[in-house]
Amino acid sequence: MCRFVIYKGTAPVQLSHLLTRPCHSIINQAFDSRLRLDHRRPINGDGFGVGWYDSVYDEELGSQPCIFTSVTPAWNNVNLTRLAEKIKSPLVFAHVRATTAGTLSLDNCHPWSYGKLMFMHNGGIADFPKIKRKLQMALPDELFNMVTGNTDSQWAFALLLSKLPDPKARSFTPSVLQKAMLETIAHINALLEEHGITEPSLMNFCVTDGESVVATRYISSRTEEAASLWFSSGSTFSEYAPGGHYKMSKTDKRENIIMIASEPLTFEKADWMEIRTNHMVVITPKMNLLQVPIIDKFYVPQSDPAALNRGTDFAAAKGFLSPRRDVGRPLDAIENHV
Repeated sequence: MCRFVIYKGTAPVQLSHLLTRPCHSIINQAFDSRLRLDHRRPINGDGFGVGWYDSVYDEELGSQPCIFTSVTPAWNNVNLTRLAEKIKSPLVFAHVRATTAGTLSLDNCHPWSYGKLMFMHNGGIADFPKIKRKLQMALPDELFNMVTGNTDSQWAFALLLSKLPDPKARSFTPSVLQKAMLETIAHINALLEEHGITEPSLMNFCVTDGESVVATRYISSRTEEAASLWFSSGSTFSEYAPGGHYKMSKTDKRENIIMIASEPLTFEKADWMEIRTNHMVVITPKMNLLQVPIIDKFYVPQSDPAALNRGTDFAAAKGFLSPRRDVGRPLDAIENHV
C-alpha cells in the first residue's frame, strides 16, 4: 500500500507544511495511519519521493520538475527534513511507498518525470506480469528505454506518455492530459480483458505538467470501491494549534489552494471531501476544479443505487481503503466546481 498527496496553489508552499510539520502529514501517515489500515504492510517504509516545480521560471534551470527520492523510511531521512524547511513550490507531488510490486530501489520510487511531466500511482495493476510484454510492445523505443524500474506504475506512466501527441511539449492543455489518462486506463483494461484477468485493478493515477493536474480514483470493477482519495480546497492551509494541528481555511470564494490526498492531512471533518469511485479530478491552470466520470463498462451512474453500495472488502484487504466512516463530506457539492 502506498499513499500520495498533491498540492497546487496560487502561492508557493513551504514543503514542510505538507510533509513534516502537520501531525497527520503524509510522512506521519507512513507509520501512523488512521484511515488506511494495512495489516499486511502497516508501515510505508519502502522509500519515498517528492517532486516540485520552481516558483519562478529560470531559463537556465528549465521548466522540468525537480525530484528527490530515497529508499530510506521518510520519517527517518534527515535530508528530507532539511530540504522541506528550505524549499517552496506552487505545485508539489509527494509519495510514500509500501512495495507491492518491484524491488526496493531508487528507480522504483515515485514520482517520475519526463520532460515537463510528472506522474505517480497509488494502487496496483492485477497480474501485471501477464500483460507487461504486450504493454511494452505498444511503446516507441524512446519511451520503452525511459523505464528504469520494474514496477507496473512506471510502465503505466510510459503508456500514458505514448498517448500524448508530443510528450516533450512545453505545455499541455488539461483536455490533452485528460484524454491521455482515459486512453491509458482503457488500454490497460483491454489488455487485462484480453488475458482473461478478472481481479480488479486499482488505478489511482496522477499526472501534471506544472500547470494542470489530472488525478483518477479508479477500479476495474462495478461492485468494489477504489482506493481512497480525498480533496480539500481553500484560501490558507496553516497550523491553528500547537503540535502540528493544521486546517484549511476559507476566507473568500476564491480557491487559492487545492490538495488531493490518499488520506486527509488534517482531522478537521469539514476540510475534506471524498472523490467518487471511477471519477477523474482535473485542476486547471486557473485553479478551477472539475470532477469527470470515467464512463466505461465499470462505471455506475450516481442515479443507480449500486453506486452507493460498492463493497470495501477488496481495497481494504490490500490496505488501500478502510471501511466507510464519517471522515469528510460527499463530493456532490463540487461537481464541475469553479
